Amino acid sequence: MRKQLLAIPLLAAQLLYGCQSASGPATATGTANDNALEQTLSDEALLTKVQEQTFQYFWDGAEPNSGLARERIHMDGVYPLNDRNVVTTGATGFGLMAIVVGMERGFISRQEGVAHLQKMVNFLEKADRFHGAWSHWIEGETGKVRPFGKKDNGGDLVETAFLVQGLITVRQYLQDGNQQEKALASQIDKLWKGVDWNWYRKDGQNVLYWHWSPEYNWEMNFPVSGYNECLVMYVLAAASPTHGVPAEVYHEGWAQNGAIKSDATKYGREVVLNHNGHKGSVGPMFWAHYSYLGLDPRGLKDRYADYWKLNENHTMIQHDYCVENPKNYKGYGEDAWGLTSSYSVNGYSGHSPERDLGVISPTAALSSYPYAPKESMKVIRHLYEDLGDKVWGKYGFYDAYSEEKDWYTPRYLGIDQGPIVVMIENGRTGLLWDLFMSAPEVQSGLKKLGFESPKIN
Repeated sequence: MRKQLLAIPLLAAQLLYGCQSASGPATATGTANDNALEQTLSDEALLTKVQEQTFQYFWDGAEPNSGLARERIHMDGVYPLNDRNVVTTGATGFGLMAIVVGMERGFISRQEGVAHLQKMVNFLEKADRFHGAWSHWIEGETGKVRPFGKKDNGGDLVETAFLVQGLITVRQYLQDGNQQEKALASQIDKLWKGVDWNWYRKDGQNVLYWHWSPEYNWEMNFPVSGYNECLVMYVLAAASPTHGVPAEVYHEGWAQNGAIKSDATKYGREVVLNHNGHKGSVGPMFWAHYSYLGLDPRGLKDRYADYWKLNENHTMIQHDYCVENPKNYKGYGEDAWGLTSSYSVNGYSGHSPERDLGVISPTAALSSYPYAPKESMKVIRHLYEDLGDKVWGKYGFYDAYSEEKDWYTPRYLGIDQGPIVVMIENGRTGLLWDLFMSAPEVQSGLKKLGFESPKIN
């Protein structure tokens, strides 16, 4: 989903994700109900409630035929692209991890969870693949590719990496289980080892390309250089025991021979890495989430960065920016911060301090819980206790809102809901970090690229 904000004009993103369309408005102004939600929950109880309600997006809200994560769920029933049953690869990877959380927290039984995971894996086995990579969108009823854009109708290596991150986590969770669970873990192992990361170097270049299509080949022409949300793709490409890439692909393609490093500071904090080639800029908050649902940033370092510092500083720079609130937007403050790509007042948008439209996306602060637990908790309480059912619904907090514009949308995006469940759990127990980092291939890939981590044996 996020790539389009880097690759296509904002107008096209609005057409793809239109918060408003000819078929009807997708926005709604909620009515506060101060008594609708409990206001006396402890922090632990509130965290669990948020996780459980959001988990339901991937459980109750899953596309019924495939069991995979829907691209979006609109509680107003308006779907501009008639994509109600389109599933999305990256959010499905996040959903796989959310189901592990659900089993561990008792939201569902282990037996229920394993049965659902089996359904998902069976579907993924039969779905369209392109040199082992899945497409960004898949038709939930058929497993056929649903074009994300005219030329984006083939393999999507970044979304595939997010899916594989979830698959490996589930494999690690099940591999020592009963006979059925071990068989499912083996099935998952074959799936991830079928991804031909090396193909996506486009004729052997030392960089990974985002897309390949059997119809348009490399015409999307998107070599992925850092820094952005795609670090885990390079780690997995190096880690693959079947179609791995050499370390030079990471150092030359992703890290740009060291040009990725930044000496900029904001609000007295080091930026650490140049975000997506823009020196000194601080990108949308999801860049500190997607690759780190499984990749544990605690003590993770290479020649370019201390990744805990990177993500902690990214979080606190955004926090401090929203507290300063240089544009004087209504509602910003200690209990309302966090800018990331999400629905917006006039269409989908990539919110950040460089592009601040007065829109708060709950996933930004909530999924930053490991990096800033106190600051994140203030946002959770404000959303739940103060804004209430303006922003809270069947699958947790809605995707975005703006007090400045009095704009509240009863809509969800899978790729925003997933990190909330997973990152809150990582902040509480480290569960998903521990599972993903226990994979021997992940450790080998990190070693190949020159990383150090307390999790590397």
